[in-house]
Amino acid sequence: MIDKAGLAAAPNPTDELGTRMRTQRHRLSMTLQQLSAVSGVSVGYLSQVERGNATPTLGTLNQIAKAIEVDTDYFIRPPRAVDSLTRGAGRPKFAVAGSSIEYEQIGAERAGHELTSYVMNVPPGYESEVVTHVGEEIIYILEGEISQMVGEREYLMGVGDSLHYLGTTPHCWANKTEKLARILWVGRMQYGKPVDSGPAATTDTDNQREMLPLRR
Repeated sequence: MIDKAGLAAAPNPTDELGTRMRTQRHRLSMTLQQLSAVSGVSVGYLSQVERGNATPTLGTLNQIAKAIEVDTDYFIRPPRAVDSLTRGAGRPKFAVAGSSIEYEQIGAERAGHELTSYVMNVPPGYESEVVTHVGEEIIYILEGEISQMVGEREYLMGVGDSLHYLGTTPHCWANKTEKLARILWVGRMQYGKPVDSGPAATTDTDNQREMLPLRR
């Protein structure tokens, strides 16, 4: 935004808070109704916060933060440029319950960012489920070999190979070797998720949900 003096206007803190809240809610694939049920905050008020039309008290903000699995500082602490830097030796790593893949976080958790990026450490014998979604993906093989299916076509990919494809085509992949494979994954993924029927369900217009890649 540019003001009348021709200088860039400072971002509205309320808009920033709402953007962070919506981004994290979408990462968890939560509807406003589900967030309301967990946080105890009304759907209407949550919607106003996300649109930048309301500023919650610290107590309410803490309720929302707990419901979307972040600390209150997630909303309050201004992001720094250094937050986008990750070092190979100290990069955040995590795993998802029920999955044998280890993820290394590459992308920064900052409001307004639409891309998600991970290094995925894929053990021998792993096979993903078949998925479709709105968005696109790029994978780059850092180590080992991967068999990638996109539609009816199979791609055998080794170190240095890359593939860019639309998520609307059914796709899956597998490590059919006896060695670990490492994949650099970059994308923006959204999944349609059915919501509960009833009058309240119509208040959330975000029908597509962002999710992390290939989680089971």
